[in-house]
Amino acid sequence: MERLKNEFLAELAQRLVEHPDKESILNDYDAHLDDLLVSLYKVENESELRQQVYSRFGSPKEIAEMWKEELSVTPSKMKWLFLAVNICLFTGGAILTIAHNLLDWRWLSNLWAQLTSFPIIIALIYLFFWALLGYEIGRGFGHKGRKLMKGTFLLALLPNILLMILTVFKIIPHEWFSPLLTETFIVFCILFTILLYPICLISYRWGKKASV
Repeated sequence: MERLKNEFLAELAQRLVEHPDKESILNDYDAHLDDLLVSLYKVENESELRQQVYSRFGSPKEIAEMWKEELSVTPSKMKWLFLAVNICLFTGGAILTIAHNLLDWRWLSNLWAQLTSFPIIIALIYLFFWALLGYEIGRGFGHKGRKLMKGTFLLALLPNILLMILTVFKIIPHEWFSPLLTETFIVFCILFTILLYPICLISYRWGKKASV
């Protein structure tokens, strides 16, 4: 078992020779190999044991190629990608709301009625966006991604906070959100916003674990 582990790490080190995070990656796989090999202590055939390791982690060549691909995804690109998606979601929602209130189009009124009938579905879709943010940063940047995740989260949350302020102080007429804007819905939105960071953090940890 120890020989298999050493060979695996040696080949991985050779293939990651120019990667800036080489040592960190090797340390992660060293720990995970120890955990896996302990669970496979009953497997005596080295060929079968190697197959189990490769099935779980991939070959050293596949792992090295994966990490080299990750170098092309910079933290800055990842951050602005999610910010752009969030802005697009808010812009789309704003255009739909304004159009519904200013234009007397039947199909638009029907669409608005359908969307406002199932606010929980809209909330779940948006929740998926935040979970995806955490997961992709964790998977792409591992333990180094937590600072990036926090910064991206705070910037992406600004439109939410701005919308809540504009709505609470009635700068945006409450009637524009009819029939959504009830006291129950406002409380739900506040609780939902509070839950966004824990969900993002859990997804980040899941993504970080999946990166190995």
